[in-house]
Amino acid sequence: MHGKSELVGGTGLSDRRAELFARANALAPEFRARAAEGEANRTMPPDLAAKVKQAGLFRLSLPASLGGWEADPITIFEVIEKLCYADGSAGWTTLIGTSLGLMASLDPVVAAELLAGNPDICSTGMFAPLGRAVPDDNGSFTVDGRWPCNSGCSHSEWFMAGVFVMDGDHPRVVPPGRPDWRFAWFPCADGKIIDTWHAAGLKGTGSHDIAVHGITVPEELTCSPMFDPPRHDGPLYRMSFWNLVSAHMSGFPAGVGRRALDEFIVTAEGKHRRPSAAAVADDPVVQHRFAIVDGDLQAARAFFIDALGAAWETVTRGDPCSLPQRARVMSATQTLQRAAIAAVDAVAPFAGASAVYADNPLQRCSRDLHAASQHIFFSADMLKDIGQVAFGRTPAAPNF
Repeated sequence: MHGKSELVGGTGLSDRRAELFARANALAPEFRARAAEGEANRTMPPDLAAKVKQAGLFRLSLPASLGGWEADPITIFEVIEKLCYADGSAGWTTLIGTSLGLMASLDPVVAAELLAGNPDICSTGMFAPLGRAVPDDNGSFTVDGRWPCNSGCSHSEWFMAGVFVMDGDHPRVVPPGRPDWRFAWFPCADGKIIDTWHAAGLKGTGSHDIAVHGITVPEELTCSPMFDPPRHDGPLYRMSFWNLVSAHMSGFPAGVGRRALDEFIVTAEGKHRRPSAAAVADDPVVQHRFAIVDGDLQAARAFFIDALGAAWETVTRGDPCSLPQRARVMSATQTLQRAAIAAVDAVAPFAGASAVYADNPLQRCSRDLHAASQHIFFSADMLKDIGQVAFGRTPAAPNF
């Protein structure tokens, strides 16, 4: 187990960054080699999940006081990027498992009790408020609900799922007039996994439904990080909820998009449309199209690093990020996802018949990127809010 001792005693950010890169690089070859196994099993292999826990990669953003890395957001992004480059499903499973970092919104004593001295565990992170939390007279909630798309649920120790706190038949309203939307934490033993994950993309993430009926969740195991300040201090937790999660999410399109283009280079060098024809890599049309999407993907990545870096500089000075600054991070996230999808869609038609097989890495990249585009982080609603800010408007409930 890797606990608090490795993070205190003078370990600097640069040392922490180097150590995390070393751990990610050590796991990446196995992520890559076992991608087909993960797809066949529809989840990360249990022994591989155990290795991710042992490497401490589920606790990238967990507070250091709880035994986490509390890494800076650029490091978080680049670690996830490395893992997603190796395999989209395994990388996605890891980034969702880092929902453990949202324990920063729990009381520190409560969070420490939840971890019970072992930070090398995993949590799901299903944000949508599809559950009902009915207050009782003992400071707890009775929770019922069913939530889809719980990536990594089969190797998680805790489930975290969105609920509305109810007032009769309707969600309770809290100032300034919004529904009482919270995340509820409960042990995996209290929930039921329903085997539903038969998907076209991100096939190896084990994103099954989970359900609970009539379980008791103490109020101290609920939090609203979208609205309330975290209970742990530090620059990482002074970032907005959406910007911090973006540091994790954006590593996915950056890694998978780059892997798709690198795979195509290998394919294009060795593929000939006819025995006597030049390699696909020597086709001017292919060269032109590749140059455009390659440049766009690099530009989108640079945009994200710049936007996230500016937000990080602001919070490390002790200042809050402005609404336009937060919107810029989310715009960069959207841009990176669009660039990655455009890249794989542009080169796939030139990859030949081999690219239609499910075990082809380029095919897998395409399916994974398109599946991820359904996530709320890449939604049209997010773009609408970003556009409002660009025109000097203030969205009613901005998702950043």
